[in-house]
Amino acid sequence: MSKTIGILETGRLPDALLPRHGSYPDMFMRLLQGHGFTFQSWPVLDGDFPPGVAVCDGWLITGSRHGAYETHSWIPPLEAFIREAVSAEIPMVGICFGHQIMAQALGGKVEKFPGGWGLGASAYQIDGLGQVTVNAVHQDQVTVLPPGAKAAGSSDFCTHAAISFGPHAWSLQPHPEMDAPFLSDLLDARREVFPAQDIGAAEARLDAPLDQSSIAAMMASILSGRTTEDALRSNNLAEGV
Repeated sequence: MSKTIGILETGRLPDALLPRHGSYPDMFMRLLQGHGFTFQSWPVLDGDFPPGVAVCDGWLITGSRHGAYETHSWIPPLEAFIREAVSAEIPMVGICFGHQIMAQALGGKVEKFPGGWGLGASAYQIDGLGQVTVNAVHQDQVTVLPPGAKAAGSSDFCTHAAISFGPHAWSLQPHPEMDAPFLSDLLDARREVFPAQDIGAAEARLDAPLDQSSIAAMMASILSGRTTEDALRSNNLAEGV
């Protein structure tokens, strides 16, 4: 029997990208295609929340242009939802903003990074996966880990690039759902937002091979209910395998 994954939509893409790439939920459904899931999504940024943490078998929190520290009315109930789901050991994965809001909800700190933007294909060292290349689009970072959490990945630019919050909750700062065609279109759509030099550097790396499938397998294993340790073993993702 397939497991149902609830996607908590915390941001929207520029309208110009929707016809070609779809929404954040669409992109994650494509990323996790073939792993036996069905999906439901809730636009929590509109105040539309699931009726409870147990209505799905696992939860995935998307990226967003918003900051976790901003004073939007939907952020406190999202934080409460995260705490309840993690306490109940319902699997949860957060990506970019999802990574940051999970950390903040559980007692960590998120700030705008003074070093600027992480943009484009970037190399990360991720526990269990080794070195992977993933597209990044962020300026905010988790600067303080929550009590009991541990860093599970890093890069030269981002100290806490992946976080384990326990056996069933894991998050990642970069965007495994973003392929090169998407990133190219995003750079075009947001030229007034991203610094010109960062856009140029990201465009120069558009041909870099991305490790989307290995990260998708890691996400799928955790969302299926396996612990992080079991996820690595069952998917042969441990370093050296």
